[in-house]
Amino acid sequence: MAEAAISGAQSAGQGEDSFQVAGRRFTSRLIVGTGKYKDFDETAAAIEASGAEIVTVAVRRVNVSDPNQPMLMDYVDPKKITYLPNTAGCFTGQDAVRTLRLAREAGGWNLVKLEVLGDQKTLYPDMAETLTAAEMLLKDGFDVMVYCSDDPIMAKKLEDMGCCAIMPLAAPIGSGLGIQNPVNIRLIIEQSSVPVLVDAGVGTASDAAIAMELGCDGVLMNTAIAEAKDPIRMARAMKYAVRAGRDAYLAGRMPRKKYADPSSPLAGLI
Repeated sequence: MAEAAISGAQSAGQGEDSFQVAGRRFTSRLIVGTGKYKDFDETAAAIEASGAEIVTVAVRRVNVSDPNQPMLMDYVDPKKITYLPNTAGCFTGQDAVRTLRLAREAGGWNLVKLEVLGDQKTLYPDMAETLTAAEMLLKDGFDVMVYCSDDPIMAKKLEDMGCCAIMPLAAPIGSGLGIQNPVNIRLIIEQSSVPVLVDAGVGTASDAAIAMELGCDGVLMNTAIAEAKDPIRMARAMKYAVRAGRDAYLAGRMPRKKYADPSSPLAGLI
């Protein structure tokens, strides 16, 4: 795991477990999106239920600057919740960089999430464009959390460039398929010295728990909550799943065995 990126307790009784991104400490390891809800009231209620301290904001889709229209900030207080502007919907590096520069001008945000998509069908990241955009943003002084493929080589390149968090997909965005390649996610975690957060593909609470049991520092999701039949209850379920998965990881699971091993000793039976 990325031990250098983790701060706070590593087991029960050692205080509050937390992690850091770009020098900022967070106790909630669940990051949630702000899209796809029926209205801003539901968005705010889901965020509250999730316990999230960071929310992603699609700069192209969510109003954060026009006071003549309903604004997310009227419902989700940026003084209490960290806004993470992202580049959802960008298909070129130049477009992504331009979007985040505008976001910084509008709201002063320096901590950002970069995603550059390859095509409309898969919404997989275009890693060549992502590397180019990341380099430009880092030179501009941004703290870059980056959505990427589950390729350990690419993940390492992004970290070496200076990205402050690596965010490999679990499955295609909005698919709800869960962790499709746990081996690659584990490899990325083992090699990284910055936080690793699963981003995209989570469908239900067990998916979030699995991500955390692998050793991820956190999980980012939107559709899994927003498109649930009861988004508020699902947000609450995700909060508990992330906590449970983290505790299970810290506890250290029992080894897998080929055969049964009785819980009670057989020696001394009458």
